[in-house]
Amino acid sequence: MKNAESSPDIDAVRRYLVELQERIEVFLMERDATLSVRHDAWEHRDGGGGETRVLSEGALFEKAGVNFSEIRGSELPESASARHPHLAGSPYRALGVSVIVHPRNPYVPAAHLNVRCFHAFGGSAETWWFGGGFDLTPCYAFLEDAVHWHRAARDACTPFDPAYYPRFKAACDAYFHLPHRNEGRGIGGVFFDDFAEGGFARAFAFARSVGDHFLKGYAPIVDRRKGRSYGKRERTFQAYRRGRYAEFNLAWDRGTRFGLQSGGRIESILASLPPLARWDYDYRPEPGSPEAELDAFLQPREWIGRGG
Repeated sequence: MKNAESSPDIDAVRRYLVELQERIEVFLMERDATLSVRHDAWEHRDGGGGETRVLSEGALFEKAGVNFSEIRGSELPESASARHPHLAGSPYRALGVSVIVHPRNPYVPAAHLNVRCFHAFGGSAETWWFGGGFDLTPCYAFLEDAVHWHRAARDACTPFDPAYYPRFKAACDAYFHLPHRNEGRGIGGVFFDDFAEGGFARAFAFARSVGDHFLKGYAPIVDRRKGRSYGKRERTFQAYRRGRYAEFNLAWDRGTRFGLQSGGRIESILASLPPLARWDYDYRPEPGSPEAELDAFLQPREWIGRGG
């Protein structure tokens, strides 16, 4: 978090986020021309608004949300002010792009990206910070994919500080964890919040690097797995794992809580949920099966060896 000496260029952040939204939608459409696309522009009750882009019912991607929001409010919601009590009751501006991809093919992992910026006015001082990150949620364990994903995460961080990747990887493992299940949602990536280190220009450049490396990490994995055949067994397991995704988003995700507390558009807030999910009582995969391998795969670990 940063008390700015001069006004940060929030309009430049907006321009980048709108461009990032467009770039990711183009990627999805290039990989799956059968997608049905819906764009919904909306306004927030206290000012600002956004555009929700939902791509669905494709041969490769079953549902994807690529959403931009720019919300203005007169009072920072509890989900944000709880960590910044001195800002309670302050007017604010919050911008972000949130992306979630739920593939149809169970061998292609789900992926999530968020890049956001908060600008608050506490008393006579301006305060701003960046947050976000990306994480991967596979149904099936492929070491090659996990290593590639984390290399992309490391590459996003290292030019700014070699310590950032291990720091923000650990934060991602801790955040995308289901306490009530005592298991990870996926294999992580990077996650950062309240970030203002080095001043606005540097912090913004870091947030851009994270946003830009999302497709560098995800596109090769999609291309590697999209042609793999699957059947009812894999789809059933995928729906079961999507249930875990829904549990996290509804019970623990701070972004969901912020959206609800700030009076955001419900359809946009819940666009991240999978189109189909299931909850099977006391489900246990067959020992030795590919499905059983996932439990151990989701345990936090160092995916990249020294020099890897």
